[in-house]
Parts: sequence; C-alpha cells; structure tokens
Amino acid sequence: MSFGNSLKGFGAVQELLVVVLMIVSMLAVFYFDFNWTLKIGIIALALIIVLLTSIASQLLNIQKEAAKAQR
Repeated sequence: MSFGNSLKGFGAVQELLVVVLMIVSMLAVFYFDFNWTLKIGIIALALIIVLLTSIASQLLNIQKEAAKAQR
C-alpha cells in the first residue's frame, strides 16, 4: 500500500496517528501472543482508521480548493 500522494495533505497529528497505528498493528502481529482472529481484527481496524483519515483529508482539501475557486 502506497501513501505517497495521500500523505501530502496530512497534518502532523494525522501523520502521527498513522505511524502509531502502524506500530501498534506490527506489535500485535509479531510481539503479542493474541489469537489470530484478534490480530487480524486489530490490523483491520488500524487500516480502516488510516483509510478513513486519508479520505477525510482529501475531502477537506477538495473543499478548500472549491472555496478558493468561488472567490
């Protein structure tokens, strides 16, 4: 999964959220001794949050551009 273009619009807080979620998901998979179903659930939740954050960021950028175009 490439975040090249989608991370350009992120603020510092959003980038920190993505990094923390990725670290937590990696710890869940490789370090903690959970059931595989729980590991998959943690990874899926982290990826969904990252996806929703990137979509929200892109929508905000589109709204800002549309507001500038109306002026």
